[in-house]
Amino acid sequence: MSRELIFATNNLHKLEEIQSIIGDSFVLKSLQQIGFNEDIPETAPTLEGNALLKAQHIFNIYGKNCFADDTGLEIEALDGRPGVFSARYATDGHDFEANIDKVLYELTGKENRKARFRTVIALILDGSTYTFDGRVSGEIITERRGSAGFGYDPVFLPDGYSFTFAEMPLEEKNKISHRALAVNKLVGFLKSK
Repeated sequence: MSRELIFATNNLHKLEEIQSIIGDSFVLKSLQQIGFNEDIPETAPTLEGNALLKAQHIFNIYGKNCFADDTGLEIEALDGRPGVFSARYATDGHDFEANIDKVLYELTGKENRKARFRTVIALILDGSTYTFDGRVSGEIITERRGSAGFGYDPVFLPDGYSFTFAEMPLEEKNKISHRALAVNKLVGFLKSK
């Protein structure tokens, strides 16, 4: 029998991506599916802090096992920016076209285009809190390529690959992505419980 976990997101791309990694041993429920329609403030200065804020908020209301994630793109030449502000780098809304435009503009003329995606997952299970992280290194290319994925995927070229995250089939991305690495740690932990 599958266990239920609330995933503190309304991003259906993330939900689909993580459900495909987890498989059928767990059934993920989004915030919308549990009837939660508010925005959870992401006011922490770190990815870990924001993931914990979101998970704790949902656990406090529903008292059910849940997890939340926060992901950031950290670019070496930009001193780690956009980092914790990745989703709202150019605007207050999640306008990834504007975010990509801003990153590409800020990297104009820079030779060092090294970057990494980092995901932190905070899990609250039976009242205890755990965190898991995943990282993938690569570089920011000069123009968008591909139409799959979301966010900065069209300009992120992972190390050792000749195609961007947005050019990869989901199954391929799920083998190497920052989110997949963090989720695999989460799943390994859950299976040991």
